[in-house]
Amino acid sequence: MLRIAVPNKGSLSEPASAMLHEAGYRQRKDRRELVLVDAANEVEFFFLRPRDIAVYVGSGRLDIGITGRDLLLDSGSKAEEIMQLGFAGSTFRYATRPGTAKDVSEFGGMTVATSFAGLVTKHLADNGVDAAVVHLDGAVETAIQLGVAEIIADVVETGTTLRNAGLEIIGEPILESEAVVIRRTGAPGDDPKVQQFLRRMQGVLVARRYVMMDYDIRVEQVERAVALTPGLESPTVSPLHHEGWVAVRSMVPAKDAQRIMDELYDLGARAILTTGIHACRL
Repeated sequence: MLRIAVPNKGSLSEPASAMLHEAGYRQRKDRRELVLVDAANEVEFFFLRPRDIAVYVGSGRLDIGITGRDLLLDSGSKAEEIMQLGFAGSTFRYATRPGTAKDVSEFGGMTVATSFAGLVTKHLADNGVDAAVVHLDGAVETAIQLGVAEIIADVVETGTTLRNAGLEIIGEPILESEAVVIRRTGAPGDDPKVQQFLRRMQGVLVARRYVMMDYDIRVEQVERAVALTPGLESPTVSPLHHEGWVAVRSMVPAKDAQRIMDELYDLGARAILTTGIHACRL
C-alpha cells in the first residue's frame, strides 16, 4: 500500500482533503481519526501535524506527503518537492521598525525572531549575514516591542497585522510558499503507485482550471473559431445534420470562458455551452 501523510489541521488540512476526495480517495469523516485505509485504491492515509510531515517522509517511514513548501524547507529533512498543488499560497518576509534596516545585508549583529528558524538560518547564511535567530511558536509581531529581536520573519498576506504593530516589510521575499507533494530525496521516481497518485492529483488541478465548451458554427468560420478554442491538443469537430454547420468541443480555461463565448457568438456560433470537468487524465 502507498503510505501518504496528510495535514491534520491548519490552513492545509481542509483543502488537501478536498483535493484528495476529488481525486477519488476516501477521506476521514471524524477529525479524531489518525489513520485511514482506502483499500479500494491501495492507499493508507496518516493524518499528522503539518510540521511533522516532512520528517516522516524524509525518514522513509511514509512514501509521500502533502505539506507547505515553507514547512518542508524549514524542517531540513531529506525530502523534496515533486508537485505543486496550487493552494495555501503565502509569502515569507522580513519586517522591522522603520529605519532599522533596509534589507537582509544590514542584519549583521542583530537578532531575528521567527517560527521558521531553520528556513531563516539558511537564508541568512546564504546571504553571508551573521545574525542570531530566535525561535518562537505562533505570532512573532510582539517580539520587537518586547525587545526579543530587532527583526522578525513571518508569513505575510496583506501586511495589515504588521502595520498595526508599527512594523514595515523590508527586502525581497524569503520564500513564496504553497501546498506541495513531497517524497524522500533519492526515492525511485518511477514507482507506479506514486505515479498513479500524481496523475490523479494533476487531473484535479486541470479539472479545476478548465471547462468543456461546446458550440455550433458555420463551416466557413471553423478556423477562426478553433483559433479561439484550440484545446489542449486539438478540438473535436463533427458535422451536423444541417448542412454547412459543424459542432465543436474543446477544453478552455475557466477564467476565460465568458470572453471566449462572447467572441464565438460574434463569429456566428450558436448553442454555446460550458460544462464543468470533474476529473481527467492528460
